Amino acid sequence: MNSPQRLALFVFALTALPGLVAAQAPPATTSEPRAVEVDVQTTDAGTAVSSDDASRLGLASDGGSVWLKPPELASDSPAVWPEGLEGAATDVKLLILIDEHGTVTEATVTEPSIHEPLNEAARKAALGLRFNPALMAGRPVGVRIHFSYHFEPPAALAFTETRIRGEVRAKGTRRLLADAALFVDDGEAPAVLVDAQGRFELELPPGTHRLRIRAPGHLPFTVEETLSKGQSVQVVYRLEPTAVNPYETVVRDERPRTEVTRISLFEQEIREVPGTQGDPFRVIMLMPGVASVASGLGYPVVRGGQPAATGYFLDGVRIPMLYHLLLGPAVIHPDFIDAIDFYPGSPPVQYGRVLGGAVEGRLSRPHEDRLHATAYADLINAGGFVEVPFESTGTSITVAGRYSYTGLMIPLAYAIFKPWEDNPLHAGFWDYQLRVEQKVGEGRLRLFALGSSDDVGEDSGNYEGGLGGTIITRFHRVDLRGTHPVGGGEGELGVTVGLDKMVLVGKRTVEVPPPGYGLAKIDSGDYGLDQLSFAARLGWKRKLSDAVEVQLGGDVEHRRVAATATGSARPPGWRPTDEAHPLKQPSSLGTMSGAYASVTWRPAERWLVLPGARVDAYHLVPGIQHVAVEPRLTVRHQLTDVLTLKGGAGLFHQPPTILLHLPAMDVSGLRYGLQSGAQFDVGAEWKAREGLELSADAFYNPLVRTVEFDVKQVLENRQRRGLLREDPAASGYAYGIDLMARHPLGGNWFGWVTYSFIQSKRHKRFARYNDDTTVREMAEADLAFAFEQAHVFNAALSYKLDNNWTVGTVLHFNTGRPESGEISSVTQREVRTPDNYLAWVRKDADQVQRLAPFFRVDFRVAKSWALDDFNLEASLDVLNLSLQQEVFAYEYTRRSGKLKREAMGVPVVVPLLGFKGSY
Repeated sequence: MNSPQRLALFVFALTALPGLVAAQAPPATTSEPRAVEVDVQTTDAGTAVSSDDASRLGLASDGGSVWLKPPELASDSPAVWPEGLEGAATDVKLLILIDEHGTVTEATVTEPSIHEPLNEAARKAALGLRFNPALMAGRPVGVRIHFSYHFEPPAALAFTETRIRGEVRAKGTRRLLADAALFVDDGEAPAVLVDAQGRFELELPPGTHRLRIRAPGHLPFTVEETLSKGQSVQVVYRLEPTAVNPYETVVRDERPRTEVTRISLFEQEIREVPGTQGDPFRVIMLMPGVASVASGLGYPVVRGGQPAATGYFLDGVRIPMLYHLLLGPAVIHPDFIDAIDFYPGSPPVQYGRVLGGAVEGRLSRPHEDRLHATAYADLINAGGFVEVPFESTGTSITVAGRYSYTGLMIPLAYAIFKPWEDNPLHAGFWDYQLRVEQKVGEGRLRLFALGSSDDVGEDSGNYEGGLGGTIITRFHRVDLRGTHPVGGGEGELGVTVGLDKMVLVGKRTVEVPPPGYGLAKIDSGDYGLDQLSFAARLGWKRKLSDAVEVQLGGDVEHRRVAATATGSARPPGWRPTDEAHPLKQPSSLGTMSGAYASVTWRPAERWLVLPGARVDAYHLVPGIQHVAVEPRLTVRHQLTDVLTLKGGAGLFHQPPTILLHLPAMDVSGLRYGLQSGAQFDVGAEWKAREGLELSADAFYNPLVRTVEFDVKQVLENRQRRGLLREDPAASGYAYGIDLMARHPLGGNWFGWVTYSFIQSKRHKRFARYNDDTTVREMAEADLAFAFEQAHVFNAALSYKLDNNWTVGTVLHFNTGRPESGEISSVTQREVRTPDNYLAWVRKDADQVQRLAPFFRVDFRVAKSWALDDFNLEASLDVLNLSLQQEVFAYEYTRRSGKLKREAMGVPVVVPLLGFKGSY
């Protein structure tokens, strides 16, 4: 005969887990009493019901909690070991309901024994227990509590078999498999199923047994276990997955579609696309509506705008640049990115101060189950990622970073291929990321820090007077973010501190006195731009009803920019009069703030209307003020179950921009006013069948005012002297269509095909030239924008083969940009001079030709292995396997009395052989 665990265990159960109180609320008039269940909160001071719940029960609480006196066991009800049952000592745990009279009216087994007769014996015995009822405010109430029976077999029936306890995990990832089953000695029915935690317990007679373990998506595993009488064995069985990191179709994004166009990419879609070097953000270059500055560069030209017109965000934190050395990997470790949202046009109101699209990288949620780590190395750089959860405190710490050894590879390449030539070039980069995330009640608190550094330059040479230099660009961000339920919705508060730095270090080769002693390479000074920024953001979202959801928010950012110059180093073309120049010496203080609101309204089942507005204020010391109001509207109509029509419109503003990121332009450029424009977009989305999604968009973006500086204006000082007095603004427009057919991740493959037709124009005043290069007249016209590529085609495919091989390819085609001289050469025409010589003269701006079209094929192949505790992958990723040369300019020469036009460009081929291990 066995006795239940007594009051000490019972009180422990109440302390360990909140209980439920079922009380009878007093009748309002003459109605029957009603049962109300409320949560019980247990603290060191005792067990209590909150004041709100006490009010629901009709109990006075004077604003505080109402204390509960737990029930006391008055009469035992022992459970009997079933006759003839063999087994070992075990526990059966139940959840019992004790009414206001102290009688047990319900008993449910919550943690059963492997012996079913013991479960039934415990349940029946529990119904015979009697208690002194629980008291709340002096009134008896019903409660549910946890109760446990401990069974000990009689000595004659003591268990003589063996017991195997263990876990079933996946090879490589160490993930517990909750859907595994164990079969014993070729039995057709499973002997035991693992529980939700991937654990099992199995009792067998002594001897040798053949165990077969199966789980969906994994290869069967067979093992023989030899067991002795009374032996207890602890094991871990690892099953090899049929595919390492399979292309699974799962629900990854439950957010409803509320924007005009959003393309979301996940998991392998952002890490295994050929030619992207495994960097998530590079996949944007293959999206519809995106053109490129040059092959291999990771800066997208979205719908005919300047690259700087697109904003880049990481969970709401705006970052200044995406890639190392323009060609290198992204500035954040790929394992930090869970998904990417790309808005080619009409981005939502929370994305402010952008004239074009937006790219949002969503940070991965920390793993809370176990330690995770990855390490990789390729021909350019090496990096690592470590994530450590602390379950007891709800804390997770993640550290990542990488370092480039191009500084070692470039001298080695020169030593091998050009041993007679001194190494004139050097380049290198590094980055880091740190995240600390803490659960705080129902919310989360996250500290996220990241930084990036690039340096590239040229040596000054081994001759007197040789000049060289190094450009160093760095940025750091520290962001503290908290999310928590507020006012019936979800609130977010974030604070960010940032530092951006660009330094031009001059190098010079001089003779060391006395004459003939030798040469020395010295720093001739530096010119630097430093920007310190402080930003805060606030957001709140609440669903008011099934038809209405509101979103409110705001942000503010203060930037302090300083330009420094030491020694003789200055930007090329610098003059003493440039000391006060806003582009050459952009020291300034500026503050930009904004507020936004939007309403998601579903007036009918198949309609969605999303009106919104954003207001931004720009302040530049001393006393320059700009205010921009941006109304926006999105409408979506689900015409059928598979076809959705959509449309949107809005106004957008942004400070003046430049092709390359400079940490001062957004502030100092405000003296030239704001850029402003509108975006109009209509389209359709069609889920043709399972695994095939089609979309089409037509857009028109009138640009009311643009202020787009080119690199030459800033770095070569080729501005007209009157620029500070004249308005540098222009106007223009862009229009086109975007088409996309996509097979999302699943079925062992993913891929897409995109086509974009884009026209982007700027209204400019330009000179017409005579044959002798003199200006004939000035004219105005809508000219093709420097970044316009009329036709862009992309096709991407990745397929997971048997035996964990993955192959993929990308096809890319674009038509050439205008040869207008802004980021390329200027189209020339042949003329004959008065003395009968052939010469080149530049064509008028409205008659320039285009650079040659470009076609490229990328390729990736990878092999994965699942070892006991980690996965290993080897990959070869080749950008431009087709060895095609992209023309970026033409050289116009005159040789032996003949004029020649020669294409300038080299085949940009980037083969990367890499290895990655994941623990």
